[in-house]
Amino acid sequence: MKRVSDPVLSGQKCPYCGRKTVYVDSAEIYALSYGMIYLCRPCNAYCGVHKGTDIALGRVANATLRNLKKEAHSHFDQLWKQKGMTRKNAYKWLSSSMDIPKDLTHIGMFDEEQCRKVINLCKTKVL
Repeated sequence: MKRVSDPVLSGQKCPYCGRKTVYVDSAEIYALSYGMIYLCRPCNAYCGVHKGTDIALGRVANATLRNLKKEAHSHFDQLWKQKGMTRKNAYKWLSSSMDIPKDLTHIGMFDEEQCRKVINLCKTKVL
């Protein structure tokens, strides 16, 4: 896993207010600890980190974006599993379909518009 230099895509900066995020225990959000997160308190936007690291899983997200990411992942995972693709090949297809670099093609990094595009692309994908 590679650290992304963009402060928004790496969870270091809130895309909503532009403030620097804080690195805190997830118990602050969930009341139980599930590991560390990057959090923007004023926006209630957050994201987790890869286990055992401080590398964010993507951009911090508010409730709307968190729900869109879940929906995008659901459609994406269903697509590649049902179509007999590997996850890696599915991400190559997604990168090409969205015309974005492979190293930035991760649902965790996507904004609302990009998540909606993933959902629509996956609903219409025919092999």
